[in-house]
Amino acid sequence: MDICGAKLRVFGSAVYDQDTLLPQVAIGVQHKMNDRGGLLSALGARDSTGTDFYLSATKLFLSSSLLVNATLRETKANQLGILGFGGKDNSYRTQVEVSGAYLISRKFAIGGEYRMKPDNLAFARESDWVDAFVAWFPTKNFSLTAAYVLLGDIALQKNQNGVYLSAQVGF
Repeated sequence: MDICGAKLRVFGSAVYDQDTLLPQVAIGVQHKMNDRGGLLSALGARDSTGTDFYLSATKLFLSSSLLVNATLRETKANQLGILGFGGKDNSYRTQVEVSGAYLISRKFAIGGEYRMKPDNLAFARESDWVDAFVAWFPTKNFSLTAAYVLLGDIALQKNQNGVYLSAQVGF
């Protein structure tokens, strides 16, 4: 699947507005193209391409070492588009996504995320996603993240839950 996206900060600044209640607000669009049209049609999806629109608010409480985000997403995607777009209903559905992170120290953060998902295919139930994570960044160029993810049912596979580990190096 290919995804093209754009995001525009509408107002606010997560860093410079941390002493006010004003969040940083952004709007965005993601156009997703899946190259498995025949299979997706057989699974009950109406399209192999789709476009998501979202509105996101982010607030940094630096004095409390807390970052929170809430997003409203308009989507037709099944499993983020991996299983196509549309199905039983071909209308956009509003989905909520929330996340938060707490900086324990200058090198450790903990947090979690929740993402609603539309349940739009007749052959399989689509579950909301939840995760909890811990991140360690010993230097500004290196970080490790570990998470436990609860993805629920994906297609006909039950309880797709597990551990996620990521290492990132930047120069």
